[in-house]
Amino acid sequence: MKKKLISALLCTAMAASLLAGCGGGEKKAENTGSKDGNYEDFITVDVYDEFANYQGIQSGWFAKIVKDKFNMELNIIAPNVAGGGQTLYQTRSAAGELGDLVLINTSNGKLNDVVEAGLVMDATDLMEGKDIVANYGDAIEVTNEGLSEEGMFAFPNSVSSDAATEPSEGLEPTFGPYIRWDYYKQLGYPEMKNLDDFLDVLEDMQKMAREQEGSDDIYAISLFKDWDDNMMNNAKQPCCMYGFDEVGFVLLSADGTEKQSIIDDDSIYVDVLNFFYEANQRGLVDPDSTTQNYDTWSAKYTNGKVLYCPWPWVGQNLYNTAENKEAGRGFMFAPVEDMKIFSYGSCPEGNSTQIIAIGSNAEDPQRMADFIDWLYSPEGIRLNGQANGAAGIEGLTWEMNEEGKPVLTDFGKQALPMNDVEVPEEYGGGNWKDGVSALNFKTVNLEDIDPATGEAYDYQTWETTIANNQTPLDKDWAEHMGASSTMEYLENNNMLAVAPGSSYAVPEADSNITTIRGQCKATVIDNSWKMIFAENDSDFDSLLKNMQDTAEGLGYADVLEVDMQNADDWTAARQESAENYPEGKTAEAETTETPAE
Repeated sequence: MKKKLISALLCTAMAASLLAGCGGGEKKAENTGSKDGNYEDFITVDVYDEFANYQGIQSGWFAKIVKDKFNMELNIIAPNVAGGGQTLYQTRSAAGELGDLVLINTSNGKLNDVVEAGLVMDATDLMEGKDIVANYGDAIEVTNEGLSEEGMFAFPNSVSSDAATEPSEGLEPTFGPYIRWDYYKQLGYPEMKNLDDFLDVLEDMQKMAREQEGSDDIYAISLFKDWDDNMMNNAKQPCCMYGFDEVGFVLLSADGTEKQSIIDDDSIYVDVLNFFYEANQRGLVDPDSTTQNYDTWSAKYTNGKVLYCPWPWVGQNLYNTAENKEAGRGFMFAPVEDMKIFSYGSCPEGNSTQIIAIGSNAEDPQRMADFIDWLYSPEGIRLNGQANGAAGIEGLTWEMNEEGKPVLTDFGKQALPMNDVEVPEEYGGGNWKDGVSALNFKTVNLEDIDPATGEAYDYQTWETTIANNQTPLDKDWAEHMGASSTMEYLENNNMLAVAPGSSYAVPEADSNITTIRGQCKATVIDNSWKMIFAENDSDFDSLLKNMQDTAEGLGYADVLEVDMQNADDWTAARQESAENYPEGKTAEAETTETPAE
């Protein structure tokens, strides 16, 4: 019903006007000063965060809110930025301390590892009587099932009240071919039946952009290595545009009917590597791709130096400013006809693959519990979830209008979602973009309803946003596509593949499989990058064979067998969730509203 209402509002707006080691140890301090919200001593909280793309002290408006409410600052420790990945995790684990707060991916039994190693704390007593337990107790219980010790160690990501088969995204999917619509329009909206056509369009767009901007450092495609794991992450993204997502070395279709080994000659992963190879042969791939990090890469979108993005929450967030959209410039979804976009279904039991926990040596455990509880409150969801589309600060970025509807302020229209707009000193100063929460952890699905507004936390779906968001860019896209939003277009054209949301997390593998996996993924990633930058077809084919032969020689088949079983188990969990939550789930207690800052 909610989706239909949103669609109706969109249509109305269109018509009217023609987006493991050892650990434990004693706590470093007692809970003094953390009773009843009184935090006497200022502390610096070390946050070990595997999802963060920023490292260092949180600054700006979110930092001020955290300081005002909890008398603390957040020191983000981010493997994505620091480098080392699992090496950093192992080093800190061996030292017996990950951080005061711990945010990790729990795949391969990692949550049980940190519990057994004494690296995270049972927060049962600390959370007694709190809203997080009243509102999301079932999801928390599911997340902590099957651990070696009983307790409340971890809190899940993206808890939702929607049906498991309902897309968790709002108006835009997680993945898609997002391109500079202004150049695509100038080319006459060329039809794209497949990746070959898409490549031709990108080549024409790059030529046009360079001519119009008078700059040769504009590229159709730019890549980075920070998120590589079982495979080259940037190469996985177009796989998701064809309805697949990863389970180790397996690509699993959203409906579970197809499983592919990524190194097979005919896998979609190898097809995508060939797509990027062809792009590089045409001079369309940024030569900085092999050396730049996420920060450098993302800055190029802000500066208009890249023309394609696999994620709307990067391209649109960083380039589609109010000014650019008014000028008709911006990243919008462009249809490639043979694609079927993978969509993550909503998770009534939460996504237990990503969790937040309290470190066993936390300096002030009660304060950490209070902070986590706040992150799951309506105010915390709005403020911490802002990077993902939540509304931010009431009174600054949004307010309630005379009709009792949430509406963006003039400042909000300029600043959201992540723009370089000066923030008033009373809210922390600096610019809006730098002040956005660096945690990159979505506690509750933003399509859930905010009790304070009666509409979703995602401001892009608000009735007032839809009615007011009629820039030349939006109007042109809607008129050409015959739809009010990307999700409406995908659903209308049978181009969306929803994988039902579930709490499934890949279980721990034995040490031999883990060792082999580490060796295999190293050769997969290394050869994948080399294949994209191969000198010629013969070199590409030789590197592919080297990747296959080396991986097979290391024992790839043994790991693949495990991943295939995990894929089957995940499919079963998705089917069970779809059956158990066909209409969603109502929170056990009414969500308590906390006055916004």
